Amino acid sequence: MTSLWADQLGPDQIDVPPRAPLTGDADYDVAIVGGGLTGLWTAYYLAPHARVVVLEAEHVGFGASGRNGGWCSALFPASLESLAALGGSSRTAALAQHQAMVASVAEVGRAAEAEGIDCDFAAGGTVVLARSAAQLERARDEVAHARSWGLDQPTLLDADQATARLAATRVIGGTFTPDCAALQPMRLVAGLARACERRGVVIHEHSPVRRIEPGLVQTDGGTVRAGSVIRATEGYTAQLPDTRREVAPVYSLVIATEPLPDQLWEQIGLRQRETFSEHRHLIVYGQRTADGRLVFGGRGAPYHAGSRIRPEFDHEPRVFARLRETLVDLLPVLAGTRITHAWGGALGIPRDWCASVGLDPATGLGWAGGYVGDGVSTTNLAGRTLRDLVLGESTALTGLPWVNHRSPRWEPEPLRWLGINAGLRAMTLADVEERVTRRSSVVARMMRPLVS
Repeated sequence: MTSLWADQLGPDQIDVPPRAPLTGDADYDVAIVGGGLTGLWTAYYLAPHARVVVLEAEHVGFGASGRNGGWCSALFPASLESLAALGGSSRTAALAQHQAMVASVAEVGRAAEAEGIDCDFAAGGTVVLARSAAQLERARDEVAHARSWGLDQPTLLDADQATARLAATRVIGGTFTPDCAALQPMRLVAGLARACERRGVVIHEHSPVRRIEPGLVQTDGGTVRAGSVIRATEGYTAQLPDTRREVAPVYSLVIATEPLPDQLWEQIGLRQRETFSEHRHLIVYGQRTADGRLVFGGRGAPYHAGSRIRPEFDHEPRVFARLRETLVDLLPVLAGTRITHAWGGALGIPRDWCASVGLDPATGLGWAGGYVGDGVSTTNLAGRTLRDLVLGESTALTGLPWVNHRSPRWEPEPLRWLGINAGLRAMTLADVEERVTRRSSVVARMMRPLVS
């Protein structure tokens, strides 16, 4: 099956014929490697100020940008404590990063509206359910942690309040934050690519980059010379020389139901198109689409040795079956519902779970990525930040703690394969442990230092 998002593109959103690959050498001010949201947002904000080319190995949105669960959230993978400790940063700097993420959600909606991009943007917030005592304890801890930082979100929900938003089984509470929107990611990518081209950006598809050097990008079809070269390759970074251990490509898989009748949605809820999750350890996520489907995804697919990425890894029948079982456990009214789409893709995870953006002024080489699945809004922040860095401007964005952060490299194989897959299995085991013991997981507590 192909992704729901790709199937939903209308004739006016599909580029036929495809954009031409690079043939011959060329000169630009800025060359961007990767035609996902990071590359496109960077090009979009830079275009009025520079000659920009985007080089994409497949087609725009081919990677995680076009295959995700459609959350545009203020979530950042690293904790506030971790951000405050980066490079001598401070509590104030960490809070500034959080506020920049909140603002990025609104900026995505603003830019989409300004450019006439119909991406089904709905700022309904996020409800995260607590369905056990251990999960409710984590929900309370999350709210208390936010208050300790002076933040008024998320808010704690009691059982009735949580169920009013999403009528799942065994709900005893939850949390809610307004800082998230549901959207159709592939329509966002398609519309953003055209907005870039209207601003003068040149996009070459089917132009895989073989090597990045200061001032040079080498492809099979030619070489691009540019004063600034930006790597925006996320989960595919490991396929480039010299960056094989920068991020680990870990798969997340997604399923989508057929459109549900209104009477079924009356039972389920999500009336504001809230995105939703659960305070479990192995991540799950979902949304109600504009055409009345339920999209539901999660982790659990194995990491493949050597950071391999292959088309067949997008389809793990065992994981798809578990996703359906989990969804029906949440919402038994969906037991007879047809699953029309099942897909997946690789996201990028840095060794310290901290996304970063940066530019080396001495070489002109820049980068952004390592979003750990929270990239739909973070890519927008990255694009605006890279604009300022490339133009040499010192702004509030260039002073955020994630700027120019360098994550440690992942361990060589087979240690990388053993560690990542052990972590995935541990999170699954932690959820089982809590169902059996009805107490917070010891396994998860042991793993926490490795993923924060």
